[in-house]
Amino acid sequence: MKKVLILINSSGGLYDFRNEFVKALLEKYQVYVSMPDDVKEKELAAEGCKIVKTAINRRGINPLEDLKLYRTYSKMMRTIRPDLVVTYTIKPNIYGGFAAGMRRIPYITTITGLGGAFDRKGIFLRLVITLYRMGMRKAACVFFQNEENRSIFRGYGITAKKTRMVMGSGVNLERHRYEEYPSGDETHFLFVGRVMKERGILEYIEAAKALHSDRVFFDILGYCDEDYQDMLNELERQGVVRQLGFHTEVHPYLAAASAIVVASFHEGMSNALIEGAATGRPVIASKISGCLEAFEEGRTGFGFTPGNGQELIRAMEKFLALSVEERAAMGRRSREKMEKEFDRRLVTGEYMDEVGKILREQG
Repeated sequence: MKKVLILINSSGGLYDFRNEFVKALLEKYQVYVSMPDDVKEKELAAEGCKIVKTAINRRGINPLEDLKLYRTYSKMMRTIRPDLVVTYTIKPNIYGGFAAGMRRIPYITTITGLGGAFDRKGIFLRLVITLYRMGMRKAACVFFQNEENRSIFRGYGITAKKTRMVMGSGVNLERHRYEEYPSGDETHFLFVGRVMKERGILEYIEAAKALHSDRVFFDILGYCDEDYQDMLNELERQGVVRQLGFHTEVHPYLAAASAIVVASFHEGMSNALIEGAATGRPVIASKISGCLEAFEEGRTGFGFTPGNGQELIRAMEKFLALSVEERAAMGRRSREKMEKEFDRRLVTGEYMDEVGKILREQG
């Protein structure tokens, strides 16, 4: 039986957003998963994956640590002798891809978003470009989640033998089933995601200060960076926002919301947006690649320029002017769009098609 090695920086990300792909691989191949944590180790092992623990510093560039990671991946491939390597996120993509290329093992890379790396200038940007070129030049296929990311890579000469486009990780339509729209005259905006500047938390707070009332609530669901915790605690004390904390199961919170707010500056494809839309909720989202693909202005939600709190306020005011019936209809259209374009089974099929082609070529 042929072997597939998956390199990731988070077991939770693999299990929560790509488990259908893992299960499809397990039906045909031996699957090894290199991961730094044990959050979903038991679940993945129970499904049949062979787990390889690998330490990864997810933040920044550290030459010594990154060289060590490359050597770890190279040794791992020498030991396991995989027929195919699949990588996700920046460091596995770069150092895992380079290690696979050096060992002449075919590999598939997924670009899940660029963050702010390509917004930088000077020597840092040149270093990032060099690293990506090094990691991707021998890839059998690179999957992108939006066209803008693919265009940026091409513009910087970061190329691969083949590229394909998928709608993010897709959404599990059974796990995120449609829920009837909440009745009543209260409005609950729900910010979903890590509380940090790049996720648009300051703009969300600006809107909360302007629009909150005894019938309009601003909820926050996600892990909070230490930089913002004191501020949020004070705003919660004042009744401006409500902190719901971090939860691995988000569906009940999506179902209770009136609208899902995604205020990010950058996205590969927003999982919060497509999960909320699948639940049947309108969305208020940044007009950026990774969000624009997943909502239709005025039909399934409203958009605004990222970083512009006044535009976010205006988008929310448009939503507040809608009747409950109009909001519910907008939510139904959101669900329909997810069913037609974002079903995770479609994304899994795209990956399995590429895996099959590559492994058949090997004979």
